[in-house]
Amino acid sequence: MLAAPVLALLAPRGLAWAAATLVSLMAFAIAVQLTILVLAGQVPGYFMGSWPAPFGIELRIDDFSVLMLLVLTGASTVALIGGRQSIDLEIETERQPLFYSAWALALAGLAGIIVSADAFNVFVFMEISSLASYVLIAGGPDRRALPAVFKYLIMGTIGATFYLIGIGLIYLMTGTLNLADMELRIHEVGDQRPILVAAGFITVGLALKAAVFPLHVWLPNAYTYAPNIVSVFMAACATKVSLYVLLRFDFFVFQQNLTQHDIQFAAFLMPLAVAAIVVGSAVAVFEKNLKRLLAYSSVAQVGYILLGASLVSVAGLTASLLHMFNHALAKGALFMAVACLATRLGGLRIPDLRGVARTMPLTTAALVIAALSLIGIPGTAGFVSKWYLISALLGMGGLGIMLIAVVVIGSLLAVVYVWRIVESLRSLENAESNKPGEAPMMLLLTTMAASLANLWFGLSPALPIELAQRSAAALLVHLP
Repeated sequence: MLAAPVLALLAPRGLAWAAATLVSLMAFAIAVQLTILVLAGQVPGYFMGSWPAPFGIELRIDDFSVLMLLVLTGASTVALIGGRQSIDLEIETERQPLFYSAWALALAGLAGIIVSADAFNVFVFMEISSLASYVLIAGGPDRRALPAVFKYLIMGTIGATFYLIGIGLIYLMTGTLNLADMELRIHEVGDQRPILVAAGFITVGLALKAAVFPLHVWLPNAYTYAPNIVSVFMAACATKVSLYVLLRFDFFVFQQNLTQHDIQFAAFLMPLAVAAIVVGSAVAVFEKNLKRLLAYSSVAQVGYILLGASLVSVAGLTASLLHMFNHALAKGALFMAVACLATRLGGLRIPDLRGVARTMPLTTAALVIAALSLIGIPGTAGFVSKWYLISALLGMGGLGIMLIAVVVIGSLLAVVYVWRIVESLRSLENAESNKPGEAPMMLLLTTMAASLANLWFGLSPALPIELAQRSAAALLVHLP
């Protein structure tokens, strides 16, 4: 946040990019250090202004927090390191310092949401990240980004307003904004109806922010018309952070305080998760624009995350949190590959990809590996989280078998739309218009690294599995 105004003043070409990348890299290093502390059994915390909670504002890190911080800072760093050439193609030189300033604010806002233990400050950081994200999406040369951003702004404002109304109701009944204190004081509230109404407002508001089906209408155009590197950042992080807040509120504050809320939570989210998997994947099958196809795929992947959470069990929640991490790996790598393609192709429609496998073999390989992880092929990160999800569903009897069928159908639909991409990449029909050669070296290397990370965490998934299991156990610790 302190770097943002400085970045806006760095006029020389490349200096703003270097400074923004350094800031993001330092944030990633801090996230790694916090992960080491948390795995060692520590719970880092900080009281702003030395005012102890619940009277002051508390920043707090736990297993769930560091899992999301690794995703956020890692995606930002990879996108910035590899994305300079892509940004140079899409953002005018004189506007780049402001672009990188908005990037730093978006990173600060999303990180603030993750580390804040105060419900109102989550809202403050939410607005900071949202306003900066609107600037990032609208910063490219495509004028269609402007109506996309306007729709995103309207939906995001409604979501933030709903969240704020819910927080206001809880504060009215408990007199506190600290999440841990809120969880304790709700026990003392005689009339639980305002708390139940608050839970509804907060859930719907955050579902809007997280693009939960059918509240996803802002997402496809926002991802499609944003600058390519911004799509990498948004796809890996934006919806995940909103889901983080949704799960933390529901399991940490509401589940143990509201009677039969686990049943209500499952009854509300499970059908939406199933619909997201089927509808999002089915629409992606018929999409002709590559970025829009991947955007609808993200709607389906949010469905997998919610399906695991709706089981309200350690196994289901572990699968959900693990898929948040693994989907960020796969979708981030896919959008990095899209950025590589955009440097050589005249368009990003499926027919525009013809012959790319011959002219850009390394980019094609990276895209295919990330796509296999998205499907859930064994040996990739996506397979690990889907295996955990299916294992959790097996313990539910007949309903679990039906839900497993939905997961399998979603994965088969993913095979179909991924095969459409691969088939076009391998085709040589009308491929003469493509520029020969690979993407710029740094962009290509980071894309390959992001893609290979899907194999690394598919073959050696111990770190995200441990963080996801510990996070799930902590979120469900108060439930019988």
